[in-house]
Amino acid sequence: MLPRAILLPLGLSIALASTASAEQLVLFDEVFTFALKDAVPTQSHLKIPAERFSKDTPHDWTQPIDYRHGTVHIRFEVLEKPPGDVPVFWSVCYIPNKGQKNNYGCASSPTYTTTGVYEKDESMTGFWENDSIIWTEGVKMMTLVMKAAKAPGDNHAHLQSDLSTLFPTKVHVTIVQVSKGATYDPSKVPGLQAGTAK
Repeated sequence: MLPRAILLPLGLSIALASTASAEQLVLFDEVFTFALKDAVPTQSHLKIPAERFSKDTPHDWTQPIDYRHGTVHIRFEVLEKPPGDVPVFWSVCYIPNKGQKNNYGCASSPTYTTTGVYEKDESMTGFWENDSIIWTEGVKMMTLVMKAAKAPGDNHAHLQSDLSTLFPTKVHVTIVQVSKGATYDPSKVPGLQAGTAK
């Protein structure tokens, strides 16, 4: 049997490790109005630099809290859009301080055709080119890329034939990083009125 002096620190370290392994972080929570005049010069990209991330965003996404092997909760509240039912989704892209291969990776929002709240969880090890990011070196920017879901050819929104069906639009975007082993908890997102996923 281990001496009492060893057991107490050991128990404390296990408790601390358990607490550190189950966390979530609101990376950013913003409302964007996207007009055609903004979409054309940016090629349908909205850019969110690291200066607008949560102050708690780590440099190393693998430790002491492992966000790299967790999930990302993607929440889009579509506040305004033109009439019609053109299906739209957004690529949610991580731009790293240091990359490899493609040098960035993208998850995606749910597809929508009308206003409302749309949510999904996506594995941080499952989205497109996630291994092109060196997660120990951090993320310097996120980009949100608006796309027409059923467009033939290049589906970037600004390249579609009838732009009046896509612009202007207004979306409230909340990106929550959930650590390995944890489950997204909307009650921990400040000021968020949890909507129904569609």
